[in-house]
Amino acid sequence: MSWDQNAHPDFVVPPMPTAPPPAPADPLRAVAVALLNLSGLGLGYALVRRWVLMIACLVATGILLLVALPADPDGVPGALLVLYLIVLVAAAVHGARLGLRTRLAWPPNALVAAVLGIVLLAVPAGGAVLYDHARDEATEQMLLDRLARADEKVSRAGAQSFAVAEADYRQALSVYHGLAADHPHSRAAAKVPSRLKTYYTTVAGPYAEQNYCDAVPPLKYLRTVPRTIGKKTLGTLSTWPDDRLATSLYACAAASMSSETWTTQVNDLLATFPKSEQARKVGPTVDAEVGKAVKAVGGSDPCAAVRRLDSLSTQIRGVSGEQAGIADTLAKSADRAQRSAVSGTYNCGVAQYKDGSFSEAVTSMDKFVKDNPGSAHSGRARKIAIAAEVAETVPAAGKRLPTTRSGGSIAVTVKNDSPDNITVLYTGPVTGSFSLKACGSCTTYSALGSSLFNSKPCSDSGKNYPQKTIRLPAGTTYFVHKSQSGLGKTPASDTAKLRSGYIYTECAYTTSLSY
Repeated sequence: MSWDQNAHPDFVVPPMPTAPPPAPADPLRAVAVALLNLSGLGLGYALVRRWVLMIACLVATGILLLVALPADPDGVPGALLVLYLIVLVAAAVHGARLGLRTRLAWPPNALVAAVLGIVLLAVPAGGAVLYDHARDEATEQMLLDRLARADEKVSRAGAQSFAVAEADYRQALSVYHGLAADHPHSRAAAKVPSRLKTYYTTVAGPYAEQNYCDAVPPLKYLRTVPRTIGKKTLGTLSTWPDDRLATSLYACAAASMSSETWTTQVNDLLATFPKSEQARKVGPTVDAEVGKAVKAVGGSDPCAAVRRLDSLSTQIRGVSGEQAGIADTLAKSADRAQRSAVSGTYNCGVAQYKDGSFSEAVTSMDKFVKDNPGSAHSGRARKIAIAAEVAETVPAAGKRLPTTRSGGSIAVTVKNDSPDNITVLYTGPVTGSFSLKACGSCTTYSALGSSLFNSKPCSDSGKNYPQKTIRLPAGTTYFVHKSQSGLGKTPASDTAKLRSGYIYTECAYTTSLSY
């Protein structure tokens, strides 16, 4: 089909669009296009009517913004940033080549376009500044969150014992140190000093509650904190635990002096704070404890008091007071405790005798006599030891404490009809003991056969029995005859009710279970 132009004289076919003819080279125009492309928006391509290339620039910028926003502390990956800069530089160089000989769609003046390009460079520059600020803020928030988590860890740890919570305390301290050392100008770092005050008071919680023994380990730990965080950051906190630890060591030792552990706290106190006020209290406190034990010797349980004094004497000698200048004071207290323990053994023996613990009373009184030969109580202590030994065999003999009385008007002759050397012990109105040599011609009587019935002990007039006559007052006297050879022989005993006007004979002999 063809058109007949003569049939429609008013219709004119428009000319087909063609590319604008090349313009004369204009360096300023090239610079303007390059500057506009550096904005990242592809505006240089828009002015030379290269729409696809402009869209490509917008896509590249969009990808960058998609990755970069919202801002985070890690920022944009370095590889992506380098690639984007390469794209911008390439767009600027390519735009400059196009703009050199291509007329601008708008504005017609290349100078205006160049100025506009310079102005629009503020877009990426301002964007970079804003992004850096957003990134810094994200970093601040991250550090503040880290600080908050450490604070929460400290708060939870405060409700637990130090042994359980120590690991959490150390982790929190590591966070505080990291914030102060690695981010000193951050808002989180500015809060660290106040957080450290809370940290210290939380760790030392047992001290505030006056649980001094429990406060010792956490306070010792706090004294190690300056190894992690500098004293400049800690300020007065670097010495904050010292007086509290000294107080805790002293108070814990004073409260636990009845145990075996108090010397550990005292030695720790005197070694760590030898010139402290608390160290000066140690001497008087120890001496007061000795005084309490000395007073208790005269109380209801003198044996416990003696054991306490023995223990104190040993423990005090284990305290090193040289650094604190109290060594002499402690030595005097130890000597006092030892002397009182030695002298207090008498009271202990009396109490044991009264309680019927006759074997223990013998041991205590023998020890007292040995350790206190010149004591005014030595004479009676010997009497009590003898009476207790009699009472071990004849419990009725121990109903009353013996006196120091001696002698009497009634003669009692004790003969030894046994082949052993014997010790004769007696107690009653008077108490005493003596030894008799063995009867060389005497034998042991059989407790199973008839010899004991056919021959009465001490009745053989042909024998010269070793004997001794003592004088006793009227009343009941308990005798015990003990073989000095031991050999598992059971002591013999006799109870004599002595009356005036009579002469008494006591016979000692030994028996065996053989015929």
